[in-house]
This record gives sequence, structure tokens and C-alpha cells, in this order.
Amino acid sequence: MVIAVDGPSGVGKSTVSRLVAKNLGLAFLDTGATYRAATLAILEAGVDPSDGSEVLSELSSHSIDYDERGVLLDGRSVAFDVRSDAVTGAVSAVSAHPSVRAEVVDMQRRWVEYHDGRAVVEGRDIGTIVFPDAQVKIYLTASPMVRATRRASDSEAGGKSVDEIADALAQRDHADSTREASPLRPADDAVIIDTGAMTIEEVVARITSLAT
Repeated sequence: MVIAVDGPSGVGKSTVSRLVAKNLGLAFLDTGATYRAATLAILEAGVDPSDGSEVLSELSSHSIDYDERGVLLDGRSVAFDVRSDAVTGAVSAVSAHPSVRAEVVDMQRRWVEYHDGRAVVEGRDIGTIVFPDAQVKIYLTASPMVRATRRASDSEAGGKSVDEIADALAQRDHADSTREASPLRPADDAVIIDTGAMTIEEVVARITSLAT
């Protein structure tokens, strides 16, 4: 069973998906972290994130994986490194290249296959592109202010105000929803859940009920 959980930043995808995976005894994959690891590799190599051919060429010399520690780049844990402002600022540019997305999506599919096809996979194009045949498709949403307020409490917020975070989220949403390759949108058959007025426990229970 594959449970696809999509949605923009700040809706609680990672937290909810981890708990659903734990409840159901499934593997968990944060696909956003895999794109962030790719972006980290590009930045460390000094490659221009907007140059698709150079980005793809550089990525061919790296391995990206995911385990209980989080995302791995060439075997080293980079779970904290990929949350830097530099990576956050460049990840949309890197992930917008169709050739790069194809490479990373192939890795994500292999990862789930390695886990016997049983996983909760969260991201922005899981139900539409990565696993269009997923047995359960969820699209989480929430108002911009709710999302910004939640993100402000995260350690990666770096002291930014709610308004600053809201502006950054709006820019990321626009980049993700208007890109040519795999734009952010709910799958036609996804169950849309507004997390704004729900607790984490309620969202987890709702998804778990849909999967059982």
C-alpha cells in the first residue's frame, strides 16, 4: 500500500505522515527532503541552480537515500543541513528542472519498491506524478496565516516574523504551482483535508481511517 500525502509547506505533511506510517507499520519518505539534498549537493559544488544540464550532471555523481535518521547525501546524514536558508532559497529552482525531477522521482520509486511497496510518501506531486496509482491520496491544505504561524514556531524559522514567513511561503507556493514540471496541485481523486481547524491527532485519525 502506498499512501500519497501532498500539499504546500506548513500544512503538517511531515508530522502527520510520520505518525500515519507509524500507526500502520509502513515506511515513511519525505520527498521534499530528497530535493533539498539534491539542492545541497548543487550548492556545495558551486553549480548554478538555474542551469538544468549542469545540475543534472552534478547530481549523477551523488547518491540520495532516506532512513530513520532522515535524508542522506552520499551516505552522510544531512537532515539539518538541508533546512538552511541557502537550500530553502534554491530548492524551487533546482526542483523545477524536468530532467532533475525525473531523476529524483526514479530514486523515490526505487526507494518505495525496496520497502516492498508499502510506504507513506509525502511531497507535492506524489498523487499526481510519483504514485498516480496510490491506494490512498491525500491533499492537505490550510490558510496562509495558519501555515505561517505554524512555521514560525519551527527552529528553522530563524527568528523571522509571521509576515516574513507568509511572504516566503507565498513565493514558494507560486513557484511550485506554476512550474512546468509536476506543478503542485491535488490529484483529481485526492481527499482534501483542511488542517487549519484540526489537531494533528484528528488529521492522523482521518487518514488512518481512509487507509483501513
